[in-house]
Amino acid sequence: MHPILFEIPMIDLGGWTIGPIPIRLYGLMIGIGFLVAIWLAARRAKKEGLDPERIMDMGVYILLAAIIGSRLFYVLVNLQEFQRNWLEVLAIWKGGLVFYGGLIGAVAAGMWYVRKHGLPVWRTADIVAPYIALGHMFGRFGCFFAGCCYGAPCHSSACIIFTDPHSLAPLGVSLYPTQLFEAGGEFVNFLILLAVFRVRKFDGQVFWLYPVLYSILRFIVEFFRGDEARGVYFGGALSTSQLVSIGMFSVSLFMLWRLGRKQPILVGVEDKKKSRNK
Repeated sequence: MHPILFEIPMIDLGGWTIGPIPIRLYGLMIGIGFLVAIWLAARRAKKEGLDPERIMDMGVYILLAAIIGSRLFYVLVNLQEFQRNWLEVLAIWKGGLVFYGGLIGAVAAGMWYVRKHGLPVWRTADIVAPYIALGHMFGRFGCFFAGCCYGAPCHSSACIIFTDPHSLAPLGVSLYPTQLFEAGGEFVNFLILLAVFRVRKFDGQVFWLYPVLYSILRFIVEFFRGDEARGVYFGGALSTSQLVSIGMFSVSLFMLWRLGRKQPILVGVEDKKKSRNK
């Protein structure tokens, strides 16, 4: 894999120079994922009777909060890595973004935005949820190109070998393609969430189903991960992300149960009533 797509050559501006500036596939894929996700979410919002401009605006806040949250989560888990040079905290182009931290940051920013602008909270969350999974799929492709979040050594036909000197993965070693495992799983999650959205029984069902699905996916993929900067506990039996997965899975199931009890009227029933009144 080639982490750097191309470089903008050095530019002389009459006494001081800029560059060369590398254009990294990691950031490019994250950008593509965000644009595709927010565009599709805005289209879905329009079909559901919500202002698509609000969804577009909310996406900017969500993106910034996701980047900050994912980086902070990584830094907190790997504090020793930054003690010698705290400026490295800002070097996100080198990898080091934890999805769970980004998810927490994005949810917090999204909830703040919808409440501030009077949008229906769980209905808006249901609209956005499938496209979070889709955007994350693109992000994992970015991880694959960069070599971060790499797998453990393996000895099968499914292995991959990183050879580019700019890669963050160990070079010349056969590794599980964990980035592709997760990207594929997120695409499946995206399809499941879209299908459930059409038959959802209550507002919030799609949104809280997403962390249920993702926590299962992440818990499994973590067994194949090989990067050391992810935290391990109980003698290496579980990683930080697996512990978070357990907590996220439990909270999400509780929220599905709670929202289902508070909203006994099925969406399908409401639709039938509307059709009868026409």
